[in-house]
Amino acid sequence: MEVQGIITAIATVGGVGILIGIFLSVFGNIFRVEVDEREEQVLNALPGNNCGGCGYPGCSGLAAAIVKGEAMVNGCPVGGARVASEIGKIMGVDVEAGEKKVAFVKCDGTCDKTTVNYDYYGVKDCAMVGFVPGKGPKSCSYGCTGYGNCVKACNFDAIHIINGVAVVDKEKCTACGQCIKACPRGLIELIPYDAKFAVACSSKDKGPDVMKSCQSGCIGCGICAKNCPKEAVKVTDFLAHIDQDLCIGCSICEQKCPKKSIKRLS
Repeated sequence: MEVQGIITAIATVGGVGILIGIFLSVFGNIFRVEVDEREEQVLNALPGNNCGGCGYPGCSGLAAAIVKGEAMVNGCPVGGARVASEIGKIMGVDVEAGEKKVAFVKCDGTCDKTTVNYDYYGVKDCAMVGFVPGKGPKSCSYGCTGYGNCVKACNFDAIHIINGVAVVDKEKCTACGQCIKACPRGLIELIPYDAKFAVACSSKDKGPDVMKSCQSGCIGCGICAKNCPKEAVKVTDFLAHIDQDLCIGCSICEQKCPKKSIKRLS
């Protein structure tokens, strides 16, 4: 009886296993999601950094979006023209050469140029400093705190803190945008790699207040805008900004700026 019971149990378990296998196989075929083979090819062409600079959740998310036609074949800022060309071949489309961009920190408030109100010994975090008196020890509440949230966010070692301010190495920068997301003060923007000049300030305070805080801060005087032959410089909220699409690199704005807030980039 014991042997017969064991045989019966084995047969029952085996039969149930077979039925479950058939059930899973049938339903697997019914609910199977067809994956475009190009998606894997595109994914293999992408650099695999999974930085999120494209706006999608990693390289796999961008690959799926490209195949579905929801994203451009040159949507990877890290891969650049080479990767875009390779993906274009996979997708059978022509790729327009995109303009290479790099991150730029809109602040030149180095330790020797800014007024420091007190010594800070708290957490070295740019976001946390926003909750201390004056939004940090530096008198300018708009400028770079120098605590390196952007440095930590960069996967390419392209940004470092130099003399209290974040500085981008344009040769290493891939324009992934992670430093932009990491900066709580919105000091970083993408500009063309070949840009000649940019305003290294983000303060929206009036001129007299800016001069008390930083030696090189923009005072919104408008001299740069008045002298620009292409009207590429505009002053809004007491702060100058250069339209890189209009700038011809003549250097007049740099020469005329009384505070030297406009920096030569190349």
